Amino acid sequence: MRAPPVVLAFFLVTLGLTRVPRPALDNGVARTPPMGWNSWNHFGCDVSAQLIRETADALVTSGLRDAGYQFVVIDDCWQTARDARGRLIADSARFPGGIKPLADYVHSRGLKFGIYTDAGRKTCQGRPGTYGFEALDARTFAEWGVDYVKEDWCYAEGLDAPTQYAKFRDALAQTGRPVVFSICEWGSDSPWNWGPATGNLWRTTDDIGDTWTSMLSNLDISGQHASAARPGAWNDPDMLEVGNGGMTDDEYRAHFSLWAIMAAPLIAGNDVRAMSPATREILTNREVIAVDQDSLGIQGTLVSERNPELQVWMKPLKDGGRAVVLLNRSALQTVISASWWRLRITGPAGVRDLWSHADLGTFTDHFSATVPAHGVVMVRVTP
Repeated sequence: MRAPPVVLAFFLVTLGLTRVPRPALDNGVARTPPMGWNSWNHFGCDVSAQLIRETADALVTSGLRDAGYQFVVIDDCWQTARDARGRLIADSARFPGGIKPLADYVHSRGLKFGIYTDAGRKTCQGRPGTYGFEALDARTFAEWGVDYVKEDWCYAEGLDAPTQYAKFRDALAQTGRPVVFSICEWGSDSPWNWGPATGNLWRTTDDIGDTWTSMLSNLDISGQHASAARPGAWNDPDMLEVGNGGMTDDEYRAHFSLWAIMAAPLIAGNDVRAMSPATREILTNREVIAVDQDSLGIQGTLVSERNPELQVWMKPLKDGGRAVVLLNRSALQTVISASWWRLRITGPAGVRDLWSHADLGTFTDHFSATVPAHGVVMVRVTP
């Protein structure tokens, strides 16, 4: 009898059989999924040196830096033109001192600095792109002290994505500076096939929206490509929307849990200067972050669903345990169970709730919990 697809996929992932050997970029960075903050989701083009400094300060005072959020990334709209030598020019009104002093300030706060560009002729907002200037822009970023580059894919008609991103990968390598390279071509050219050899992370989806439906759509797409992920190379279902106001706290807790179970980059996209206590509690949950950052580097997968709205996701951990998310996609509170058989566990196992931070006891062959509507229960199961 042929095994159901989700069961077969689970066994293959557990045994390592879906991890198709592919050459991976070996630039020494992002051995665990990158964590940080990016300006786009909340601020769009409304970026400035003042915002970046205040955000760096807030990452420190809020405890986000100490929880693991390293990178402060300026997205689109910081640049206006190129000078006579072809070098990118920052918007002088918004970044009066240029980019280098800003990167220095971010570094002085014990953080790392990231910047945005585009592999095409223009950025998505019509600013100068990197096409034809790969080597110069890579050198410029290195001179400024950039630690992370996000490269978009607008105004790239007629260009080949693997080729263009490889050009910038090689240009960054030539600088000698360790830089996390984030590929953002929205999954349109199957980057899970060539991304591991080219970048440290690659977008698998369109831009996320601050809605339950959008978040689940990105989950479903990125969840199909777990075999591509490994230390130094990660599927990216896009930045976090936690705290931006479009979802409930239960939905944001689910969002954060699911990104962690998928070993996704945790890039906050809210205004960290004005977080609610609930938002801060979600973003700084160290037990959930530890699942995302687990050094085994395996992306979690869907292992069971009673129906398409009631699901169990599982991520193997370095210590032999399992991180498990019981996901209720429905609008009604309900009970969801995870069997040890599905998790490839034999014998009794201890269960710890990662949101209540409580040990729930030892269970013989399964664990069940009441899961809120549009919510999760996330546990760590230790045989």
